[in-house]
Amino acid sequence: MQKSYSMLTKDEYWYWITNIQGIENKKTAHIISMFKMPEKVFYAGRCDLEKVSKLNDKDIDCIIKSREISRIKEDFSKLAAKDIRFIHIESEDYPEKLKNIYDPPYSLYVRGKLPDEKKPSAAVIGARICSNYGYTVAEKLSKELSMYGVQIISGMARGIDGAAHKGALMGSGESFGILGSGVDICYPKENIEIFTKSIENGGIISEYPVGSKALPYRFPQRNRIISAFADIVIVVEAKEKSGTFITVETALDQGKEVFAVPGRIGDSLSIGCNRLIKSGAGIVTCVKDILDELGVDCKKNDEIFRKNKNVLEKDLQVVYSCLDLLPKSIDMISDETGYENAKVVKLIVRLQLMNLVTEYTKNYYIKNI
Repeated sequence: MQKSYSMLTKDEYWYWITNIQGIENKKTAHIISMFKMPEKVFYAGRCDLEKVSKLNDKDIDCIIKSREISRIKEDFSKLAAKDIRFIHIESEDYPEKLKNIYDPPYSLYVRGKLPDEKKPSAAVIGARICSNYGYTVAEKLSKELSMYGVQIISGMARGIDGAAHKGALMGSGESFGILGSGVDICYPKENIEIFTKSIENGGIISEYPVGSKALPYRFPQRNRIISAFADIVIVVEAKEKSGTFITVETALDQGKEVFAVPGRIGDSLSIGCNRLIKSGAGIVTCVKDILDELGVDCKKNDEIFRKNKNVLEKDLQVVYSCLDLLPKSIDMISDETGYENAKVVKLIVRLQLMNLVTEYTKNYYIKNI
């Protein structure tokens, strides 16, 4: 006599099958293809499980030992208590953008919300160990894109990822972090502020169960989700053999456009981006390049910038216009503006008080975004 499937809910069966120790996404996919639904796997006998070619004896033991209904229900209930949503591939709110990619995640854990698929979104990615210039460009692009209503997607890693999330939040936009760990783990810890704010203004998303550590192999795996959520992928800085290219490759496989920020010849962090451009990627020179590709009407939201634009008196405007994202010394500014050093110093101080200029290193200054 066939056993009843009513002991767990549908969501709980999916939670169970995607949390079996040692059974990751590709094996889960193979099991589901054989049994069609997790309920049938839950009640399958050893003989039936042995017919699944990709399962070894250890896997089968793990499946059988994991069938503890009271523990499954208890663990599942803890998610709601932590404000974590569990979404599986048969949930009504499972993202359409993920359904048809290669190796779609069978489940997602979400703190905050999922990206709105009706809104434009951009993945901003790049080197973990980046330059100040790269960090500032990623922050600036993400801030301006978010001010035009573009959702920013990235991996919550050090460097360019962190700058992208920070910029999105600075622009009062939405930041979505796709993790290589559980959604209850902030890695690296230095990103805890943008991690927390992204939950409030966007979301933190992972295919890995709560408590999953940030293991090296999980970061390349999660990259397919970053590119899938995005309408366009922007690479800011990348070395010649950067892990960023995993995301680029998945983006191209998914039919997404890839753009890159050009860099200086001979700079190791620019080799990857320059190679992408040479191979046919789009060139990012300003935020409008991305907005045009996304079909966002710039004029519609330009009033935002007009309201926030600082009207500077002539001398201040001259010095401010002289600066960019590469640090300049007082002497360099003096040479370019024709002002004496003492006057430049006074103007720089005033610009700093207006939060328009930052001292990058002693007596070297950059323009704030």
